[in-house]
Amino acid sequence: MQSDEKVKLSSTIAKSDDGTIQITFTIPYSEIKETQDKVVDELKKDIEIPGFRKGNAPKEKVAERIPQNTLLERTLSKILPKLVGDAIKEHKITPVIYPKFELIKAVPDEDWQIRAVTCELPKIDLGDYKKEISGKARADKLWVPGKDDKKKEASREEKEQEIINILLDSVKVTIPKVLIEEEVNSRLAKLLERLEKLGLSLDSYLSSIGKTAVVLRQEYEKASNDALAIDLILSEIALQENLSADPKEVDAAVNAAKADPKLAEELDTPERRRFIEVILKRRKALNSLISLVG
Repeated sequence: MQSDEKVKLSSTIAKSDDGTIQITFTIPYSEIKETQDKVVDELKKDIEIPGFRKGNAPKEKVAERIPQNTLLERTLSKILPKLVGDAIKEHKITPVIYPKFELIKAVPDEDWQIRAVTCELPKIDLGDYKKEISGKARADKLWVPGKDDKKKEASREEKEQEIINILLDSVKVTIPKVLIEEEVNSRLAKLLERLEKLGLSLDSYLSSIGKTAVVLRQEYEKASNDALAIDLILSEIALQENLSADPKEVDAAVNAAKADPKLAEELDTPERRRFIEVILKRRKALNSLISLVG
Protein backbone atom coordinates (compact mmCIF):
# COMPACT_ATOMS: atom_id res chain seq x y z
CA MET A 1 0.00 0.00 0.00
CA GLN A 2 1.37 3.41 -0.93
CA SER A 3 1.81 5.85 1.91
CA ASP A 4 -0.45 8.42 0.23
CA GLU A 5 -3.26 5.94 -0.34
CA LYS A 6 -6.34 6.60 1.79
CA VAL A 7 -7.55 3.33 3.30
CA LYS A 8 -11.23 3.20 4.15
CA LEU A 9 -11.93 1.13 7.24
CA SER A 10 -15.64 0.84 7.97
CA SER A 11 -17.69 -0.52 10.82
CA THR A 12 -21.37 -1.13 11.42
CA ILE A 13 -22.98 -1.65 14.80
CA ALA A 14 -25.96 -3.65 16.05
CA LYS A 15 -27.32 -3.53 19.60
CA SER A 16 -29.46 -6.16 21.29
CA ASP A 17 -32.10 -5.46 23.91
CA ASP A 18 -29.92 -7.01 26.61
CA GLY A 19 -27.06 -4.59 25.94
CA THR A 20 -24.96 -6.87 23.75
CA ILE A 21 -23.17 -5.00 20.97
CA GLN A 22 -21.94 -6.44 17.68
CA ILE A 23 -19.52 -4.40 15.60
CA THR A 24 -18.74 -5.63 12.10
CA PHE A 25 -15.51 -4.33 10.59
CA THR A 26 -14.67 -4.28 6.89
CA ILE A 27 -10.91 -4.08 6.34
CA PRO A 28 -9.44 -3.44 2.87
CA TYR A 29 -7.12 -6.25 1.81
CA SER A 30 -4.41 -3.67 1.12
CA GLU A 31 -4.34 -2.95 4.85
CA ILE A 32 -4.22 -6.66 5.66
CA LYS A 33 -1.38 -7.27 3.19
CA GLU A 34 0.69 -4.36 4.45
CA THR A 35 0.31 -5.52 8.04
CA GLN A 36 1.13 -9.12 7.13
CA ASP A 37 4.35 -7.89 5.48
CA LYS A 38 5.28 -6.09 8.70
CA VAL A 39 4.63 -9.26 10.71
CA VAL A 40 6.83 -11.30 8.37
CA ASP A 41 9.60 -8.70 8.70
CA GLU A 42 9.38 -8.97 12.48
CA LEU A 43 9.44 -12.76 12.51
CA LYS A 44 12.06 -13.43 9.86
CA LYS A 45 14.96 -12.59 12.17
CA ASP A 46 14.16 -15.73 14.18
CA ILE A 47 13.45 -18.06 11.27
CA GLU A 48 16.22 -20.13 9.69
CA ILE A 49 15.97 -20.95 5.98
CA PRO A 50 18.51 -23.40 4.47
CA GLY A 51 20.91 -21.60 2.12
CA PHE A 52 20.38 -18.17 3.67
CA ARG A 53 21.89 -16.36 6.62
CA LYS A 54 19.47 -16.03 9.53
CA GLY A 55 17.29 -13.00 8.97
CA ASN A 56 18.32 -12.54 5.32
CA ALA A 57 16.01 -14.98 3.55
CA PRO A 58 13.50 -13.62 0.99
CA LYS A 59 10.23 -12.55 2.51
CA GLU A 60 8.28 -15.06 0.41
CA LYS A 61 10.27 -18.00 1.75
CA VAL A 62 9.99 -16.74 5.32
CA ALA A 63 6.22 -16.40 4.95
CA GLU A 64 6.02 -20.04 3.87
CA ARG A 65 7.58 -21.10 7.19
CA ILE A 66 5.18 -19.09 9.37
CA PRO A 67 2.08 -21.04 10.50
CA GLN A 68 -1.06 -19.44 9.09
CA ASN A 69 -2.64 -19.16 12.53
CA THR A 70 0.41 -17.30 13.81
CA LEU A 71 0.39 -14.92 10.84
CA LEU A 72 -3.35 -14.34 11.25
CA GLU A 73 -3.17 -13.71 15.01
CA ARG A 74 -0.17 -11.37 14.75
CA THR A 75 -1.78 -9.46 11.88
CA LEU A 76 -5.10 -8.95 13.62
CA SER A 77 -3.43 -8.05 16.92
CA LYS A 78 -1.87 -5.07 15.14
CA ILE A 79 -5.06 -3.97 13.39
CA LEU A 80 -7.91 -4.65 15.81
CA PRO A 81 -7.03 -2.42 18.80
CA LYS A 82 -7.15 0.75 16.68
CA LEU A 83 -10.29 -0.43 14.90
CA VAL A 84 -12.04 -0.99 18.22
CA GLY A 85 -10.91 2.38 19.57
CA ASP A 86 -12.14 4.18 16.45
CA ALA A 87 -15.48 2.33 16.54
CA ILE A 88 -16.02 3.26 20.20
CA LYS A 89 -15.56 6.93 19.34
CA GLU A 90 -17.56 6.79 16.11
CA HIS A 91 -20.58 4.97 17.56
CA LYS A 92 -20.34 6.62 21.00
CA ILE A 93 -20.48 3.37 22.97
CA THR A 94 -19.09 2.49 26.39
CA PRO A 95 -18.12 -1.20 26.37
CA VAL A 96 -17.40 -2.84 29.72
CA ILE A 97 -15.44 -5.82 28.41
CA TYR A 98 -12.85 -6.15 25.66
CA PRO A 99 -14.56 -7.57 22.58
CA LYS A 100 -14.46 -11.19 21.49
CA PHE A 101 -13.66 -11.44 17.80
CA GLU A 102 -14.99 -13.69 15.05
CA LEU A 103 -13.43 -13.87 11.60
CA ILE A 104 -16.32 -13.75 9.13
CA LYS A 105 -14.46 -13.44 5.86
CA ALA A 106 -10.73 -13.75 5.12
CA VAL A 107 -10.24 -14.32 1.40
CA PRO A 108 -6.97 -13.28 -0.27
CA ASP A 109 -7.25 -10.15 -2.43
CA GLU A 110 -10.69 -9.37 -0.99
CA ASP A 111 -11.72 -7.14 1.89
CA TRP A 112 -11.86 -8.96 5.21
CA GLN A 113 -14.79 -8.88 7.63
CA ILE A 114 -14.48 -9.32 11.38
CA ARG A 115 -17.21 -9.25 14.01
CA ALA A 116 -16.53 -7.97 17.52
CA VAL A 117 -18.93 -8.76 20.36
CA THR A 118 -19.00 -6.70 23.55
CA CYS A 119 -21.63 -5.05 25.73
CA GLU A 120 -22.61 -1.99 27.70
CA LEU A 121 -23.89 -1.93 31.25
CA PRO A 122 -27.68 -1.71 31.51
CA LYS A 123 -29.36 1.38 32.86
CA ILE A 124 -30.87 0.66 36.25
CA ASP A 125 -34.14 2.08 37.56
CA LEU A 126 -34.05 1.47 41.30
CA GLY A 127 -37.59 2.69 41.82
CA ASP A 128 -38.51 3.21 45.47
CA TYR A 129 -36.13 0.50 46.64
CA LYS A 130 -36.13 1.71 50.26
CA LYS A 131 -39.90 1.38 50.44
CA GLU A 132 -39.70 -2.08 48.89
CA ILE A 133 -37.13 -3.21 51.46
CA SER A 134 -38.86 -1.77 54.53
CA GLY A 135 -42.27 -3.00 53.35
CA LYS A 136 -41.24 -6.54 52.52
CA ALA A 137 -39.04 -6.75 55.59
CA ARG A 138 -41.99 -5.88 57.83
CA ALA A 139 -44.15 -8.41 56.05
CA ASP A 140 -41.56 -11.16 56.42
CA LYS A 141 -40.75 -10.06 59.98
CA LEU A 142 -37.23 -11.40 59.50
CA TRP A 143 -37.03 -13.94 62.25
CA VAL A 144 -35.78 -17.49 62.60
CA PRO A 145 -37.56 -20.10 64.73
CA GLY A 146 -35.88 -21.07 67.98
CA LYS A 147 -36.29 -24.23 69.97
CA ASP A 148 -39.30 -22.78 71.77
CA ASP A 149 -40.70 -21.48 68.47
CA LYS A 150 -40.44 -17.87 69.67
CA LYS A 151 -39.47 -15.18 67.20
CA LYS A 152 -35.79 -14.43 67.21
CA GLU A 153 -33.90 -11.45 65.83
CA ALA A 154 -32.24 -12.28 62.51
CA SER A 155 -28.47 -12.19 62.33
CA ARG A 156 -26.71 -9.51 60.31
CA GLU A 157 -25.87 -12.05 57.62
CA GLU A 158 -29.53 -13.06 57.36
CA LYS A 159 -30.59 -9.42 57.10
CA GLU A 160 -28.06 -8.79 54.35
CA GLN A 161 -29.24 -11.83 52.41
CA GLU A 162 -32.86 -10.73 52.80
CA ILE A 163 -31.99 -7.29 51.46
CA ILE A 164 -30.20 -8.86 48.49
CA ASN A 165 -33.21 -11.09 47.77
CA ILE A 166 -35.58 -8.12 47.93
CA LEU A 167 -33.40 -6.04 45.62
CA LEU A 168 -33.10 -8.88 43.10
CA ASP A 169 -36.85 -9.38 43.21
CA SER A 170 -37.90 -5.73 43.00
CA VAL A 171 -35.24 -4.13 40.78
CA LYS A 172 -35.34 -5.63 37.31
CA VAL A 173 -31.95 -5.73 35.61
CA THR A 174 -31.26 -7.28 32.22
CA ILE A 175 -27.68 -8.53 32.17
CA PRO A 176 -26.04 -8.85 28.72
CA LYS A 177 -25.66 -12.51 27.72
CA VAL A 178 -22.03 -12.02 26.79
CA LEU A 179 -21.31 -10.76 30.31
CA ILE A 180 -23.06 -13.76 31.88
CA GLU A 181 -21.15 -16.15 29.62
CA GLU A 182 -17.85 -14.56 30.61
CA GLU A 183 -18.68 -14.93 34.31
CA VAL A 184 -19.88 -18.51 33.88
CA ASN A 185 -16.74 -19.48 31.98
CA SER A 186 -14.61 -17.88 34.69
CA ARG A 187 -16.41 -19.84 37.41
CA LEU A 188 -16.14 -23.09 35.46
CA ALA A 189 -12.43 -22.51 34.88
CA LYS A 190 -11.90 -22.06 38.62
CA LEU A 191 -13.89 -25.21 39.32
CA LEU A 192 -11.80 -27.22 36.86
CA GLU A 193 -8.63 -25.83 38.43
CA ARG A 194 -9.79 -26.94 41.89
CA LEU A 195 -10.76 -30.38 40.62
CA GLU A 196 -7.39 -30.78 38.91
CA LYS A 197 -5.60 -30.02 42.17
CA LEU A 198 -7.72 -32.68 43.87
CA GLY A 199 -7.01 -35.16 41.10
CA LEU A 200 -10.65 -35.36 40.09
CA SER A 201 -12.22 -35.27 36.64
CA LEU A 202 -15.27 -33.17 35.85
CA ASP A 203 -17.28 -36.32 35.06
CA SER A 204 -16.50 -37.89 38.44
CA TYR A 205 -17.37 -34.62 40.20
CA LEU A 206 -20.70 -34.35 38.37
CA SER A 207 -21.46 -37.97 39.20
CA SER A 208 -20.72 -37.35 42.88
CA ILE A 209 -23.17 -34.43 43.08
CA GLY A 210 -25.78 -36.07 40.85
CA LYS A 211 -25.82 -33.37 38.16
CA THR A 212 -25.16 -33.16 34.44
CA ALA A 213 -22.89 -30.62 32.76
CA VAL A 214 -26.00 -28.90 31.36
CA VAL A 215 -27.60 -28.55 34.79
CA LEU A 216 -24.35 -27.31 36.32
CA ARG A 217 -23.99 -24.65 33.65
CA GLN A 218 -27.62 -23.58 34.10
CA GLU A 219 -27.01 -23.17 37.84
CA TYR A 220 -23.85 -21.16 37.14
CA GLU A 221 -25.78 -18.96 34.73
CA LYS A 222 -28.43 -18.20 37.38
CA ALA A 223 -25.78 -17.54 40.04
CA SER A 224 -23.76 -15.37 37.67
CA ASN A 225 -26.81 -13.37 36.61
CA ASP A 226 -27.78 -12.70 40.23
CA ALA A 227 -24.22 -11.83 41.28
CA LEU A 228 -23.79 -9.37 38.40
CA ALA A 229 -27.24 -7.88 39.00
CA ILE A 230 -26.71 -7.24 42.70
CA ASP A 231 -23.28 -5.71 42.04
CA LEU A 232 -24.82 -3.27 39.56
CA ILE A 233 -27.76 -2.48 41.85
CA LEU A 234 -25.54 -1.76 44.86
CA SER A 235 -23.22 0.36 42.71
CA GLU A 236 -26.22 2.41 41.55
CA ILE A 237 -27.41 2.83 45.14
CA ALA A 238 -23.92 3.97 46.16
CA LEU A 239 -23.98 6.49 43.32
CA GLN A 240 -27.40 7.85 44.20
CA GLU A 241 -26.53 8.07 47.90
CA ASN A 242 -23.16 9.74 47.14
CA LEU A 243 -21.30 7.04 49.06
CA SER A 244 -17.53 7.12 48.81
CA ALA A 245 -14.52 5.13 49.94
CA ASP A 246 -11.73 7.01 51.68
CA PRO A 247 -8.22 6.31 50.35
CA LYS A 248 -7.32 5.20 53.89
CA GLU A 249 -9.99 2.51 53.66
CA VAL A 250 -8.49 1.29 50.41
CA ASP A 251 -5.04 1.31 52.04
CA ALA A 252 -6.41 -0.76 54.90
CA ALA A 253 -7.83 -3.33 52.48
CA VAL A 254 -4.49 -3.60 50.68
CA ASN A 255 -2.56 -3.78 53.95
CA ALA A 256 -4.84 -6.57 55.17
CA ALA A 257 -3.41 -8.73 52.39
CA LYS A 258 0.21 -8.17 53.38
CA ALA A 259 0.35 -11.58 55.03
CA ASP A 260 0.44 -12.83 51.44
CA PRO A 261 3.14 -10.70 49.73
CA LYS A 262 2.15 -11.87 46.26
CA LEU A 263 -1.51 -10.99 46.81
CA ALA A 264 -0.59 -7.62 48.36
CA GLU A 265 1.53 -6.78 45.33
CA GLU A 266 -1.29 -7.70 42.96
CA LEU A 267 -3.75 -5.51 44.87
CA ASP A 268 -1.48 -2.48 45.15
CA THR A 269 -1.97 -1.25 41.59
CA PRO A 270 -4.11 1.68 40.40
CA GLU A 271 -6.51 -0.66 38.61
CA ARG A 272 -6.94 -3.01 41.57
CA ARG A 273 -7.25 -0.12 44.02
CA ARG A 274 -10.12 1.27 41.92
CA PHE A 275 -11.74 -2.17 42.03
CA ILE A 276 -11.34 -2.29 45.84
CA GLU A 277 -12.92 1.17 46.02
CA VAL A 278 -15.94 -0.08 44.06
CA ILE A 279 -16.31 -3.06 46.40
CA LEU A 280 -16.13 -0.82 49.46
CA LYS A 281 -18.84 1.44 48.04
CA ARG A 282 -21.09 -1.56 47.42
CA ARG A 283 -20.50 -2.75 50.97
CA LYS A 284 -21.45 0.69 52.30
CA ALA A 285 -24.59 0.67 50.18
CA LEU A 286 -25.60 -2.69 51.65
CA ASN A 287 -24.76 -1.52 55.17
CA SER A 288 -26.90 1.58 54.71
CA LEU A 289 -29.95 -0.61 54.09
CA ILE A 290 -29.59 -2.69 57.25
CA SER A 291 -31.51 -0.13 59.32
CA LEU A 292 -34.52 -0.55 57.03
CA VAL A 293 -35.03 -4.13 58.20
CA GLY A 294 -34.74 -3.34 61.92
